[in-house]
Amino acid sequence: MPSTTSRGGPGRRRADAERSIAAITAAARDCLLADPGAGMSAVARAAGVSRVTLYSHFPSREELLEAVVEHAVGETAALLADQRLEDLPADQALTTLARSSWQYLDRHLTLFSAVSTALPPDRMRARHAQVLTPLHELLLRGQAEGTIRDDLPADWLVTVYYHLIHAAAAEAQAGRLSADTVPDLLTATLLPAVRQPRT
Repeated sequence: MPSTTSRGGPGRRRADAERSIAAITAAARDCLLADPGAGMSAVARAAGVSRVTLYSHFPSREELLEAVVEHAVGETAALLADQRLEDLPADQALTTLARSSWQYLDRHLTLFSAVSTALPPDRMRARHAQVLTPLHELLLRGQAEGTIRDDLPADWLVTVYYHLIHAAAAEAQAGRLSADTVPDLLTATLLPAVRQPRT
């Protein structure tokens, strides 16, 4: 005889709820990347759920945006951990990250820009710091190693790093660059910008 869980018990309902939340969060991310002003109705349509279902999980747009940002932070943190950047010299680690993950890092930056005016500034700073801090620490390590230039603040180098990636992604999206050429272009541009000049 089938168990209660398999026929719609609490376990099945939890699994259904988790799938709905995952679909809504993914749809909200895509909607916000396309239109930062996307509303709850647009997200519900994109996720393939009713407004009732959407609001049962996220009673307000702010709560939905919080969930999207938190999910993005978690994905980016996992991405940084998977790269094992601590095992590489800092300049090589920065290049490896840019070459392998430039599209994902750009999406993260674009998403944060899309929701920056909708969430309290202190929350945005805290979430953004979770992603920027590992990159900042990597640059500081490189400055201590002598592989990353120390004549410029690490905070400024973080800004340069992200904005070069964002510019390359924008050019690729506009069709002015082939996505296949972006890793080599980033390497040629980023390394001279952040590496310690040879004396």
